[in-house]
Amino acid sequence: MKNKVDDRKFTTLEEFMAEAMKNPEFKKEYDKLQPEYELIGKIIEARINKKLTQKDIADRMGTKQSALARLESGRANPTLSFIQKLATALGTDITLTFPGK
Repeated sequence: MKNKVDDRKFTTLEEFMAEAMKNPEFKKEYDKLQPEYELIGKIIEARINKKLTQKDIADRMGTKQSALARLESGRANPTLSFIQKLATALGTDITLTFPGK
């Protein structure tokens, strides 16, 4: 059985997401992934703002560029140690919060 979203034609990602978020199951799964993708976005933003390539960062960390590519594409689940090395390579700090609801 197809979902309504599957049958529509969308011209933008925003249109697709607006429709998809109406589905409670989709929204629940999307919300679960939000912190991961927010972290990835912050990493990419910091790297770009510093005008550094993945290879530049990898060299500073003593790792391979492919490790950064996996992280930035969401195909890696980095350890806190890896994130700390990444922050050092970017010349920044890490701040973790656990906000209440």
